[in-house]
Amino acid sequence: MSRRLGNMVVKKSRAVKIIESLQRAKVMILGDLMLDRYLWGNVERISPEAPVPVVHIEKETSNLGGAANVAANVNALGAYPFLVGVIGDDQYALELKKNLRGKKLPISGLVTDPKRPTTVKTRIVAHSQQVVRVDRENLDEIDSELVSSLISKTKKYLNQIDGIIISDYGKGIITRDLLAGIIPMAVSAGKFIAVDPKEVHFMNYKDVSVITPNHHEAGFVSGRKITNERILTDVGWNLLKTLNLESLLITRGEKGMALFEKDGDLTHIPTEAKTVYDVTGAGDTVIAALTVAKTAGASMKEAAYIANIAASLAVARFGTARVTRDELLGAINNKK
Repeated sequence: MSRRLGNMVVKKSRAVKIIESLQRAKVMILGDLMLDRYLWGNVERISPEAPVPVVHIEKETSNLGGAANVAANVNALGAYPFLVGVIGDDQYALELKKNLRGKKLPISGLVTDPKRPTTVKTRIVAHSQQVVRVDRENLDEIDSELVSSLISKTKKYLNQIDGIIISDYGKGIITRDLLAGIIPMAVSAGKFIAVDPKEVHFMNYKDVSVITPNHHEAGFVSGRKITNERILTDVGWNLLKTLNLESLLITRGEKGMALFEKDGDLTHIPTEAKTVYDVTGAGDTVIAALTVAKTAGASMKEAAYIANIAASLAVARFGTARVTRDELLGAINNKK
């Protein structure tokens, strides 16, 4: 296979045309649903019981996390999301559904499992700084009955969608059996399949359209720490070949992104971020923008370019941020 190296160049007029077409896309999001809770307050003293700050809570808020945040990102870009996942039978499931309804996101694809809690991440924030995070979750893999339910939901939506995002946070929803049931079905139907991966399942993502690991994840599963361009290149091409991927997008923080494609192209996309305030949820923004753009008619390179700009907007905000289609248009039009 010949390999060609290049840098990303997309004309402004073409980028605008793609963004204006994002509403065409219909995307199913399958994965670990989470509720992000925030306890906001201030610190005025240290506890006499232990050397820890005493946070006086002033307000509580909640937001969508994990696969639910990916769906919210898809929706914010103007596309239509189909959300599929598992929730518990508890107060946090009700709060999660309330948040979904509040953003006009569908809940018909949710499956309730009374035996496991809804995944909740609670962050205590004082003076705009996160003090501690408390996780409430069950990391055990879902049973075969739930796997069958999720496969049935996917099959039901398959003819209505253009692509699938598998949002794997390692919380037990994405299993080897689930991937074995869904990926061949989606490939056979000609659907675009994007995966936001977890290291433990990497070898089960074979034959998908694109995987979007960060450089730490890509290096870990390859047994090599990515410290230079040569190792990055070796790791990228080896993963692409081993997993029989159409493409691989490695996100590299301040170094931007590297897009490997099956036809032999390696494209470097420099970062657009000028201010990095909080990277929480940036991966959700990347895979949402990438998938929506690709299924709306962009090439893989163009979709990665759009995703890179969306990520630069997301990291400039605190907490899980969603980038809207209008914000993307504004960012494109402001480029020189």
